[in-house]
Amino acid sequence: MDLLKQVMEHPIDPDYAAARDRGVTSSRRGIWLMVVLVVVGALVALSAMQNLRTAPARSQEREELVSRVDDMAARQDEARDLVSNRQAELRRLRADILSGSDVDKDLSDRLERLDLTAGTIAAVGPGLVFIVDDAPRDDPKGQIVDLDLQQLVNGLWVAGAEAIAINGHRISSRTAIRGAGTAITVNYRSLTHPYRIEAIGDPGTLQSKWIESTGGLWWSGLTRNYGIRMEVVNADHLNLPADPGLSLRHARKGK
Repeated sequence: MDLLKQVMEHPIDPDYAAARDRGVTSSRRGIWLMVVLVVVGALVALSAMQNLRTAPARSQEREELVSRVDDMAARQDEARDLVSNRQAELRRLRADILSGSDVDKDLSDRLERLDLTAGTIAAVGPGLVFIVDDAPRDDPKGQIVDLDLQQLVNGLWVAGAEAIAINGHRISSRTAIRGAGTAITVNYRSLTHPYRIEAIGDPGTLQSKWIESTGGLWWSGLTRNYGIRMEVVNADHLNLPADPGLSLRHARKGK
């Protein structure tokens, strides 16, 4: 009688009922997971379609910007060439004037020295060549920045350099060595590494004095602590161009 009463009160086995309930719960979870996946898929597809629609417009804008930058760079090169040609013409005219018999030779030599120091004429002579580059490992601390090149150049001036150029760009008292994002610019022209710094001066003393300068100590720390690479070689003949951006701005009549 007890067994018959238990069968009538509990017609379903408890273990079977528990398994059935778990199956219902799992089924509901599966339905909700499917709904979530469908919604996520729809959002991804919508985002992809929007990107595909706007991609041509973005590509066109990028091409236009690149074209404008190229045009401005070409115009700047033309302007620099024009300035350089005019300066060369002025130097020829001045040389013709100074070649007169009534012109003081000391005055002519002084003007030439001033032109050389100012960077308005090309400089030729022996000196040193520094080739520097970022550290081989991918580390922001191992990347050369504008301040590093400034320190190197200032150290060379202190050591007695007569003329300096970075990647072919002549350094003068009005030269700007600056950072523009991840690039370094000289006179607003972007440089590519490795950087080549040429300095005209006495090779026998220029390097030793540079090592003792603030710039030399700065670079000693860079190479020793951060792995930045530097190679220094002697050069018997360097030809550094004039700075095309320099021109006469102020003049006064002598007494």
